[in-house]
Amino acid sequence: EDNQIVAEIMGRRFFPDLIAYKAWEGFHFAGHEIRITEATDCYGAVVWPSALVLCYFLETNSKQYNLVDKNVIEIGAGTGLVSIVASLLGAFVTATDLPELLGNLQHNVLQNTKQKCKHQPCVKELSWGIDLEKNFPKSSCNFDYIMAADVVYHHPFLDELLQTFDHLCNNDTVILWAMKFRLENENGFVDRFQTLFDLEMISNFPSLNIALYKAMRKGRMKA
Repeated sequence: EDNQIVAEIMGRRFFPDLIAYKAWEGFHFAGHEIRITEATDCYGAVVWPSALVLCYFLETNSKQYNLVDKNVIEIGAGTGLVSIVASLLGAFVTATDLPELLGNLQHNVLQNTKQKCKHQPCVKELSWGIDLEKNFPKSSCNFDYIMAADVVYHHPFLDELLQTFDHLCNNDTVILWAMKFRLENENGFVDRFQTLFDLEMISNFPSLNIALYKAMRKGRMKA
């Protein structure tokens, strides 16, 4: 079953017949052809398999997780694929990442959502753990969903990442987080995450070493 679903997920990706001036990959999600411009010199400008897993989940579970008119923020949006798919599914999306990635992110989001979405998504800088209250004040940030794909890997900002999840998450916010398991130190982030949030694995793909989680603040999952 894992191999069959993984084949379906990876089958959503396609490549150009001719080599273009700018490298891009194509994807089929939410009834649209999505073209993503990539940059191979930066982790954040490449589409990783975890993003495909999350996009596939959003599309195939659109009744249970209805995004129409929902307020969604993606952290570590990278090329913007997840944000684009969420927008095409009807959400009002804020796609965030580091300042040096915003140009490519804005290009991809605009190219793939203009006049196609109920709500035009916005792109905003978010450096984990920095100026959170200034840029995303708790009093006005009421996100229904926080989405994240492959934000846990070998980087020195895991504390700031957890702080960012904590700041953006209200009592009723649902976190949808796709994670590729790599090194033990990074896997330990899951344990730390669970000190603040209840965590439920909702999909697992052993052949990709990727798990998809749903999380809410402690005590809110059952409620």
